[in-house]
Amino acid sequence: MSIPAPFLSSPMTIEKDWIDYNGHLNMAYYNVLFDRCSDEAFEAMRLGPNYAKERRLTIYTAEVHVCYVQEIHLDHRLSVSFQLIDHDDKRLRFYQEIRHTEEGWLAATSEQLALHVDMAGPKVAPFPPDILARVEAMRAAHAGLPMPERAGRAIGIRRKSG
Repeated sequence: MSIPAPFLSSPMTIEKDWIDYNGHLNMAYYNVLFDRCSDEAFEAMRLGPNYAKERRLTIYTAEVHVCYVQEIHLDHRLSVSFQLIDHDDKRLRFYQEIRHTEEGWLAATSEQLALHVDMAGPKVAPFPPDILARVEAMRAAHAGLPMPERAGRAIGIRRKSG
């Protein structure tokens, strides 16, 4: 199994209803774009809809941090990346970027902590061995990538001294 580093989404376009009264992409739809990419990456690890349906195990978001860097407009064509930066037996930590496809500029970043959940509880549960092996394979493929500059950021207000 060849795993791209980072994982790249299918090309994405913006829907007219996603544009807000300011004339750009509403903040909520950045998360839709990130989510669509993570769904594709999860499917590559066999954590997609069939996994939830057949094994009653799935992924829940525990925490997410989005940075909005540049406005997205209706005519923009985009790609979203997914970099698995850490994991353990129950959690995934990953970083994503939305970029303009043709020009390459950065529109937004997202860092997320996701939980592997047994839907019968629902409760956090360890990955089954076959799935953990796929998670580890993606992590190994992404291990050579540098830690993203925007990963691990915290929200705060910087104060000038003096």
